Amino acid sequence: MTYSTEPLTQSDNWAATADAPILRQKLLDLFCQLAYQEGEFVLSSGQPSSYYINGKQVTLHPQGALAIGRVLLSILSPDTQAVAGLTLGADPIVTAVSVVSAYENKPIPALIIRKEAKGHGTKAYIEGPNLPEGTKVVVLEDVVTTGQSAMKAVDRLRAAGYVVDEVISVVDRQQGGAEFYQSVGLKFVAVFTIADLQQRYRELNS
Repeated sequence: MTYSTEPLTQSDNWAATADAPILRQKLLDLFCQLAYQEGEFVLSSGQPSSYYINGKQVTLHPQGALAIGRVLLSILSPDTQAVAGLTLGADPIVTAVSVVSAYENKPIPALIIRKEAKGHGTKAYIEGPNLPEGTKVVVLEDVVTTGQSAMKAVDRLRAAGYVVDEVISVVDRQQGGAEFYQSVGLKFVAVFTIADLQQRYRELNS
């Protein structure tokens, strides 16, 4: 499915206007239409897979980004002070949540964690506003497999003095990530599981 650059009609602008249940369903449909593929793939973890989820097809889609921002903001606990994630997959997600939070009059800054320290200037691992030590940060991810990617962000944030006790992912592939987070004392929440995507994918393509 190719993205259309035609202007939206009022009825098509669901990402901005839909209530929570419809918003979640429309977002699931968008993942099934744009991000989910079946075939033979090798994941970044090195594991073979019969399917692949390219989350950026949705997180960089205008309606997808807005929907994700709204959905994830509604999940965040009221005491969340910032959101963060490991580049590159989390970049559009933390940005979307931060922008939507400003429109909701409860602004939450976003931080992006580099995989390697910047090679010049401050040589920082963390990009974004300088926040006070002890700031409560929630790590966001597009797709969780083993949980190791988001854990890198957790470790960097904690090393910088932030408090991190939760990871939220848009999709959980249910391949050990949730169990890993539990084993290290992190709360984990996913908007969708791979079972949700595969069931809806089959419904849409039956």
